[in-house]
Amino acid sequence: MTSRVLLDPATEQPVGALVDATSVETPKAVVLEGRFGRVEKLDPSRHRADLWAAVAGHDQIWTYMAYGPFADAAAFGLWLEARAGITDPFSYVVIDKAGQACGIITLMEVRPQMRVIEVGNILLSPALQRTPLATEAQYLLARYVFETLGYRRYEWKCNALNAASRRAAVRFGFNFEGLFRQHMIIKGRNRDTAWYAMLDTEWPSRKLVFERWLAPENFDPDGQQKTRLANETESAKDGGG
Repeated sequence: MTSRVLLDPATEQPVGALVDATSVETPKAVVLEGRFGRVEKLDPSRHRADLWAAVAGHDQIWTYMAYGPFADAAAFGLWLEARAGITDPFSYVVIDKAGQACGIITLMEVRPQMRVIEVGNILLSPALQRTPLATEAQYLLARYVFETLGYRRYEWKCNALNAASRRAAVRFGFNFEGLFRQHMIIKGRNRDTAWYAMLDTEWPSRKLVFERWLAPENFDPDGQQKTRLANETESAKDGGG
C-alpha cells in the first residue's frame, strides 16, 4: 500500500496527502484484559520472582537481545528495576490466567508527534511461547496503540537472522518493508535489521483476523487451534487489507 500522491497547488510538485498532525499520547500504566490473560505495566516488586522463575536457565531467549542472559536473580532484578524506571521503552508484562508473569513486551521508539511507535524487546518465556496468550498479548497491545493512543504506524524490527521473530511479524499482520544492513552492533556482533510495519488503515482487517482466531469456537476441547492465524492473516493481506 502506498500513500496517495497529490500535487502542491502552488508548485505543482508531488506531495503527500494531508493528515491529522495532532500529537498523540505516550504509553501509560494500563491493564489490558483478555480471555487468556492480561497485559499490565512492569512492576518489579510484584513481577520479579515470577519472571525470573519463567526465564532462568533459558539462555536461548536472550540471543537476539541487547542484554542478558543474567547470572542470577539479583542481577536480573537490577535490570528489571532499571527497565521499570524508564518510559521508552515502556515495559509491560504478560500475565497468565493463574496470575503469573511469564513475559515482557515493550512499546518503544515512541514518536507521538509523528504518531509512530514500535513493539519490541519481546521476551517470552518458553512456557508462553506458541500459546494463545502470546498472540492475545500482541492483539491487546496493537488495539491499545491504534484505538486508544491513536498512532498511525506500528513498527516491528528484529535481527534479520532471528527467523522466529520474522515469522511472528508476518503472522501478526505486519508487512515487511526492507532490510537495513549493518544497522547495529549488538553484543559485539553485526546486526542487519529487518523492518516490518502495520498502518492504522490496515488495523481494522488485522483486528478481525485476531478476533476470529482468538474466539472460543476456534479452539477444540483440548485447546488446540482449528485455523492457523498465519492463514487468516495472509487472506486479509490478499484481500487488500
